Amino acid sequence: MKKDIAIIGSGAAGLTAALYGARAGLSTVVFDGKCGQILEIDRLENFPGIFPFVSGSDFLSALKNQAESFGAEFVFEKAESIDKKGSFFVIKTASGNVYESKTLIYAAGALHSRLNVPGERELSGKGVSYCAVCDGPFFKNKKVSVVGGGDSACSEALYLSNIASQVDIFHRRGQFRASDYLVKKVLSNEKIKVHFNTEVTEISGRNHVDSLVVKNTESGVIEKFETDAVFVFTGMKPSTALVEILKKDSSGYIITDEKMQTTVPGLYAAGDVRAKPLRQVLTAASDGAVAAMSAAEYVKISCNC
Repeated sequence: MKKDIAIIGSGAAGLTAALYGARAGLSTVVFDGKCGQILEIDRLENFPGIFPFVSGSDFLSALKNQAESFGAEFVFEKAESIDKKGSFFVIKTASGNVYESKTLIYAAGALHSRLNVPGERELSGKGVSYCAVCDGPFFKNKKVSVVGGGDSACSEALYLSNIASQVDIFHRRGQFRASDYLVKKVLSNEKIKVHFNTEVTEISGRNHVDSLVVKNTESGVIEKFETDAVFVFTGMKPSTALVEILKKDSSGYIITDEKMQTTVPGLYAAGDVRAKPLRQVLTAASDGAVAAMSAAEYVKISCNC
């Protein structure tokens, strides 16, 4: 099976790329793996034109149907390896099937590091969040908690301090790992209270987060804190296992140009797997559209048509 565009990843970036590629008249196939972080979004309310809000799941379902309506095909198999032979990319799946494509859009996303404590998974989307920009506005004038001690945790705590009535930061170490200027801003912010040497051991709530159980890593003392939300920022890992040869930044994200082109001709990266300043559903969709149009241009040039 030879296609013009193959897409790995079926989140906002991958599905938008499928929509734009198929609509441009190119044979397009999507390897339907994990749909990414958008499934954790209970209320998607900051995507332009989507009002009132929809769930991340409903948004993806509509986008998939839209891509299919223009002819995009979906392979419900996980891509296991990628190679390039001559002018074609060769994708092998876990079941042994082989697919070839003139171009490849890699939109496998990134995964948030989890606390892996009781209540985290059960209350995800119900007060447990991994994105302050996405979910912070739901907790205006409420008490929220941030877990982490790096740049992301401090930046998001500062962002949340403009929305919430109080922000508690819990960090298991005795000092932040964040940049000095961020640390100074956090420590001088009257709405932010820092809890060093404190580890979150449980997230509690029946239908929504209402408290945390924390343990002091030095004294062993266990306490319970009331909170309306928990924002976890303990790191992210881009899903680059299939494309380790590509050039990446210091955090492991794939480096592209403004056309989403990687260091391999005909191979594009889009969405959260790509090095960029903002990771949102909107920016992922934008990446996917640009990548598809870049791939279409590549196909046109390579076939001299």
